Order: sequence, then C-alpha cells, then structure tokens
Amino acid sequence: MTTPQTLYEKIWQSHLIEQRDDGSCLLLIDRHILNEGTSPQAFAGLRSTGRRVRHPALHLAVADHVISTTRRTAPLEGRVKLMVEGLAQHCAEFSIPYIEHLAREQGICHVIVPEQGYILPGLVAVCGDSHTSTLGAFGALGFGIGTSEVEHVMATGTLVQQPSKTMRITIDGALEPGVAAKDCVLALIGQIGADGATGYVIEYAGEVCREFDMEQRMTVSNMSIEAGARAGMFAPDETTFSYLKGRPLAPQGKTWDAAVETWRGLRSDRLARFDREVSMDGSSIAPQVTWGTSPQDVVAVTGHIPDPADAPSPERASAMKRALEYQLLSPGTQISDVRVDRVFIGSCTNARLSDLRAAAQVLRGNRLAKGVTGLVVPGSGLVKAAAEAEGLHEIFLDAGLEWRDAGCSMCGGGADSASEPIRVASTSNRNFENRQGRGVRTHLTSPATAAATAITGHFTDVRHFL
Repeated sequence: MTTPQTLYEKIWQSHLIEQRDDGSCLLLIDRHILNEGTSPQAFAGLRSTGRRVRHPALHLAVADHVISTTRRTAPLEGRVKLMVEGLAQHCAEFSIPYIEHLAREQGICHVIVPEQGYILPGLVAVCGDSHTSTLGAFGALGFGIGTSEVEHVMATGTLVQQPSKTMRITIDGALEPGVAAKDCVLALIGQIGADGATGYVIEYAGEVCREFDMEQRMTVSNMSIEAGARAGMFAPDETTFSYLKGRPLAPQGKTWDAAVETWRGLRSDRLARFDREVSMDGSSIAPQVTWGTSPQDVVAVTGHIPDPADAPSPERASAMKRALEYQLLSPGTQISDVRVDRVFIGSCTNARLSDLRAAAQVLRGNRLAKGVTGLVVPGSGLVKAAAEAEGLHEIFLDAGLEWRDAGCSMCGGGADSASEPIRVASTSNRNFENRQGRGVRTHLTSPATAAATAITGHFTDVRHFL
C-alpha cells in the first residue's frame, strides 16, 4: 500500500527530478513570472554565459512595482523608464511573453496571473517576489525565489530546493458578517507568530476555508508568507474549477475536461500526516487591526494595544517596545481610539473586485472624515474596468477617495510613498518600518475595515456599518 500523502507532498513528488545525498531536491518548474525588479540581473547572467531561456512560452513577464498609478499614459522617465523598457527588451530578445505596461490586462503580477488562467492546480510556480504564495489558492505550489534562482529557472526549467514540513490550518465554524478572509489570516498570524510557520507549507482546511471564494483564498495564501511559511495552499474544488474555466490561458474543450478529472485527485489523503496541526474557531474571529511593525502585532478592532510587560520573553518584549516607539502608541490604548491620516485600499492582497465591492458597500453614501485622505488602487486593468462597470469608482470618488490605475502603488512604497510620517490604514500585507514611506506608521486591515476607518477617522468596527 502507498503511504498517504498531503496535497503538498503529491505535488512535490510529481515534480521531483532527483533527490541528492544532502536532502536537497531538483524540481521541475512549470511556471515562472518575471517582473522588473529581479529579472535584469538574471538576463545579464544568461547573456554572459551564452545561454538561452529553455522554455520561453512557460514564462510570463509584467512590470508592476514601479508603474505609476496616476499617470499611466505619461512618458516613462528616469529609473522607471530604464526598468520597464529594459524588461520589454529582454523579453523580446528571449521570446518571453510580456504584458505591456499600457495593456488593458496589466496590473500586479499576483492578480493578473490567476485572471489569465496562467496558474493551474498541481503546478509549481515561482517568481522573484515572496507573495507568489498567492497562487497556492489554486491547489498549486507557488513561492518566491532570489535573483540567481530566477536565472537558473530560465536557463533550465528546474530549481534546487529543500523539502518543507507540512502544517494544516483548520478554521471551522462560521464568520460573522463583516469579518473577512484578511481578518482570518491576521488572526492566525497573531496566534502562531510571524515565524510560526517557518519551514512549513500550510494547507488550509475546515468549514470557513471551504466556503471562501477564490479571491478570499488568494488573500489568505498571499499572507501565508507573513507567518514565515514557504507557501500556503487550498485543495482545488468546484470553486476553483468554476473560476478557471474559460480563462485565456486555461485549457479548453476536451483538454479542460481531462484536466478537471485529474485535478479532482489533488487533495490530501484522509490518513495523511501533517507535521503540525492548528485549529481556529471562525465564529470567534473579529475584524483585525495591526498595532506594531509586524503582521503578528495584531488585535481585534475592539481590543487594546498590549503591554510589553506581558510579553512571553525578553526578546518579544524588546520587539514590542521598539514597535510601539515607532508607531507612537502606548500600551493599554484602545485601538479604536487611534486616528489615521490616510487609507490605502489596494495591493496584491486586497485589490480584487470583491475587495473593492466590500469597501464600496461601507462607503456608499458616506464621506471621508475631516483630515483623512485615501486612494483606491485596483489590482489590474481588468479589475478596474469591472469595478467601473458596476459604478464602484463613483462611490469611491463621491466619498472623497482617489481612484487610480492598476499597480502596486504604496504597498511597498515606490512612487506612491507618503512624503511625511503619517498614519495609514492599509489593506496591504506588510507593516514594516518605513515600508510606505520614511516614518510612515502602517496598520493592516481588511478593505471593509479600512473603509469604515476612512469615514470615522479612527479604527472602527465595520460591523457597525452593516
């Protein structure tokens, strides 16, 4: 009899080329996404050794991090011009498919890859960006890689990796209205810590996770990396197949039917053993707000900022003190008393159509609080078009927010970094020091909580608006 396997183990074994004496493995890579950040050095490495890209058609390139969300059609200038035009030239030289920065489909790579059907269940996909874990929502193994690894994948279609341990996160029960997938994953990180899943690949299970739509699953998989995980995955099911069917790069006709039959077997065996199990009660999860400089620094919107004196270790107490000093906050403060200067709704975590709908539902008929500014940045041109077709952009504009073109925007700083040390309610995935501008104090929330906060000017329980 064969040993029962987890979903991760099935995908790993099906892509294993060889296992070496030191335990490292040579894996077959099915998909590779390139952006303007890590690829220039990789292309230079290929040229210096006279090598070509082994399977050009299996790569997909997009410029996202440096693209302006305010003046998309304006001529590219300076460093941005060099990076974007350089990526286009590299792709033309090596015959790699490239989505032009002015194309209707352009956007954040982790948003447009699923939209195009480029990621499919059972595949192994990599990108020079840690939030490639987003793609695990489709029952694929997606993870970020470094620059030298980007070159290796392009040249060989393979990658050397160490196998990961397995962790299953089971969320049962039912979420209250107003509690989002973002709240679930923030609550999880708060429970296990920013390094709680280091060395693991997470598989999500339970009633709550099965009920998530694909965009919610992408949010959770995206932020798995913030718990230290190598990747986060959901077993593919009818929700997955319904989302993918008819996508431009997905299989068609009889090939689609055959693929779905294969994908139905991509789930953990009933007796499969996980190295670690974590359970959560979905009914006890409230809307979440981070207070510090790590996603693990999080409390319910109804809660208070913790005291370092209560930390479980001196190291944790020291980290908490530094975070509070940076955030200009005091222990015991009720999080709902903390006022904000700006709201950012966007990023590869929360810039899909359902995210914009959730924010618009709260903002409809309301205005931003005095002194608060805000911007809404869709994750792709297709998301923007769909939102405008529903009139969501009018709700945002009427409320006093800016409606931008697609892109990464102020998630990681760049052109939309704040020019002064303001406090931001952000739907992105990281609240590190200086990430959204020097001295900027970032608090992570769901889109709905960000919208409620924009109206009141302070962190607010969105359930009061629903």
